[in-house]
Amino acid sequence: MTPRAGVFLAVFLALAGCVEPKPPEGPYAPGFVPGAEAVGGLLVGHRLMDAGEFELAQKAYTRAAVTQGMTADILAGLGSANLGLGRLVTAERLLRKAVEKDQSSPEIWNNLGVVLVEQREYLEAEQVFRRAYALDNGESDSIRDNLRLALAKSENSYYDETQEQDYKLVRRGSGDYLVRKIP
Repeated sequence: MTPRAGVFLAVFLALAGCVEPKPPEGPYAPGFVPGAEAVGGLLVGHRLMDAGEFELAQKAYTRAAVTQGMTADILAGLGSANLGLGRLVTAERLLRKAVEKDQSSPEIWNNLGVVLVEQREYLEAEQVFRRAYALDNGESDSIRDNLRLALAKSENSYYDETQEQDYKLVRRGSGDYLVRKIP
């Protein structure tokens, strides 16, 4: 072997050692990657809410609160997770705190309206949905639908208590959730 070929081979082997192998693809989630940046708890909470995993979402939002503090987003996420779990009093308290911190978010106002409808507070829910709809400039179909249903419920609350309606829970950002039917 010539000295030139030996140098070429040494450089080639040194460079080959620098290339990281591609992780195997399969049905399982990738493992821990040392030095990688962790995904934010808020994003994890939103994804878990999308999946209907409200208990896990609540834990993710709580972890996010440790690093970010109790922001309006985290309060709204915790309130929405509690709503999904049927913990209406806690959900209302958290969503009201979120509204105090960020009065310009139509999604938070909408979610508060959903809690109020769940508690059969139709007149207040109607006002909350009106505010959410105005803040959204009428662009969200789900907020408009919720306002319509709250209006119908407030008008029919004395006449027909057996009618079931669907209400949509809207997450801050994109996506909406079907919570459950209300008796």
